[in-house]
Amino acid sequence: MADTQKEMSFLGHLEELRWHLVRSAAAILIIAIVIFTFQKEVYEHFLLAHLKSDFVTYRYFCHIFQLIHIESAFCEVSFSDTKLQSIEVTSQLMSAIWTSLILGIILSFPYILWEIWRFVSPGLTAKEIKNSRGFIFVASLLFFIGVAFSFYVIAPISVHFLYNYQITDEIVNSFKLRSHIGLITNMLLGVSILFELPVLVYFLTKAGLITPEFLRKYRKHALVVVLIVAAIITPPDIASQVIVAIPILILYEISIRVSKIVIKNQQKNAQKSPRI
Repeated sequence: MADTQKEMSFLGHLEELRWHLVRSAAAILIIAIVIFTFQKEVYEHFLLAHLKSDFVTYRYFCHIFQLIHIESAFCEVSFSDTKLQSIEVTSQLMSAIWTSLILGIILSFPYILWEIWRFVSPGLTAKEIKNSRGFIFVASLLFFIGVAFSFYVIAPISVHFLYNYQITDEIVNSFKLRSHIGLITNMLLGVSILFELPVLVYFLTKAGLITPEFLRKYRKHALVVVLIVAAIITPPDIASQVIVAIPILILYEISIRVSKIVIKNQQKNAQKSPRI
């Protein structure tokens, strides 16, 4: 009888998880349909915005470099001859569908977190729920800061470099639509997930898998990894790599602080708990 109840409970959890996934998928699909309806505006003002020479980041970087008396290619940005190619018959349609889904995932991220929270929270104590009350807000805030940082910093730097990089004049750059859109969407998702580092550290510390001492011990190693990542996703110049590396290092230091607070609270709770 106990086995039957346990099995029913397990099946009940599976059914509940299924409906959380269904609602999350529905939210993504609804937002994706709205985005697909306005695909022309989305492409011209968002996905292809970095191909405009007057994009806000280019003008801002030019101004900054001029203030410190450093010559910068951002002051002479030109994409006048750039035309993306749509080779396959279904290329534009599939690109529109794919980007609508990706942007649907990005915009519905807070709702997806809320569904995850609704599924997990019944298994938490009242104190754990209280301590994690700001989880959705903080995780969503970090995610969208990552989206903004990717869109306004990493993407324009990368697009400017890659579109102007040329080994010889005998080679002409002529890029596919799929290649450009893949570059932008991968950056948006990848960097946004990277900005969830403090949230990840919070849960890993709660689970006892890492400590502040561990993070401090490997700070130098983390610095090397960050610089390597910055070198991969940005042009090979020091200024661009520093621009990308600084916020990631700040997130790492915040993560150490977060881990320290979690450990401190756990020790405080352990002292308050009655001893047998």
